[in-house]
Amino acid sequence: MHTHSELVFFHAPHSRSGITRALLAELDVPFDLVAVDLETGEQRQQDYMAINPMGKVPAIRHAGALVTEQPAILMYLADAFAEKGLAPAPADPLRGPYLRWMVFYGSCFEPALMDRSLGREPGLQRASGYGDYDSVMRTLAAQLQRGPWLLGERFTAADVLWGGALQWGLQCRLVPDWALFRDYADRVAARPAIRRAAQADAELAAAQAAQRRRQARAA
Repeated sequence: MHTHSELVFFHAPHSRSGITRALLAELDVPFDLVAVDLETGEQRQQDYMAINPMGKVPAIRHAGALVTEQPAILMYLADAFAEKGLAPAPADPLRGPYLRWMVFYGSCFEPALMDRSLGREPGLQRASGYGDYDSVMRTLAAQLQRGPWLLGERFTAADVLWGGALQWGLQCRLVPDWALFRDYADRVAARPAIRRAAQADAELAAAQAAQRRRQARAA
């Protein structure tokens, strides 16, 4: 793999890693894109498994550091390019709430959605790391009522994460169809940088589909 930027982004279109692509658009920093085709199973091939043994996207390599897990990637990038203003500084009173909501995504929201998606009953609330689905949704909704952004008036990388997460959850009918969730997801998606990222992702998906068709004809 030949790269020219110190930041390399491993990405598959129409996947959760679109959120990382959206953040990169907001940061407006150069990066090399390594596209992974999930339809052909590239994420399970040896080259990519060496990047992420879980066979998942996204992943980044930056200045020699390899980072996986989407919230970790977003926090890393927002701090690495702190001059862009998408993460509260360590001494900022918003830093704690920002970290809380970045971690809440993986520790509470995703497990709750997966249980709902698979039709699994959660364990006893006192033994469940996220409590229960309804509590997760109510807690998130209460925070969003402070709007227009997750932390109030300031837009941060946390909004890129949660805007994308709620958009996906609404499309898959895994989160309640509440106006609060819809309006917030739409507000994030309407940002010019995020719209550009979505368009680039659609173009990448189309190019991958065309490549698969060419390979099928040649087989």
